Amino acid sequence: MRDTPGVAILMLSQHVETHQLLELLGDHPAGVGYLLKDRIPEVERFLESVRLVAAGESVIDPEVVRRLVGKPRRASSVARLSDKEHQVLALMAEGRSNRGIAQYLFLSVKTVETHVAGIFGKLGLPPAPDQHRRVLAVLRYLHDQ
Repeated sequence: MRDTPGVAILMLSQHVETHQLLELLGDHPAGVGYLLKDRIPEVERFLESVRLVAAGESVIDPEVVRRLVGKPRRASSVARLSDKEHQVLALMAEGRSNRGIAQYLFLSVKTVETHVAGIFGKLGLPPAPDQHRRVLAVLRYLHDQ
């Protein structure tokens, strides 16, 4: 679906189609977004999603994340995460920053950073100059759900 790497894509859908999302994210998940059309009336939230995708981030509609998270879990590396790490990773999958996660969960940014580091460690995602660990963690999370 992504024939032009480096071009940001924000897909709007009437229905949750997880297979389309996974195909869209593919091997190059930076600069992609998948929102449900009913989010468009929330103008500020929609514009923030556009800005994030244009900046190379990934944004996934919270309803899509909820549907993926609601599926029965299989044994996976994600299963090793604590409940709080699961919460943090689900919010990462919604496109929230560490600061946004901290505000949502009533935690300090430092605590969220600690959880994110724990997630990277448990998922076996060491720092690499050519990879975005946050996106890889979200992909693993979505795939394993």
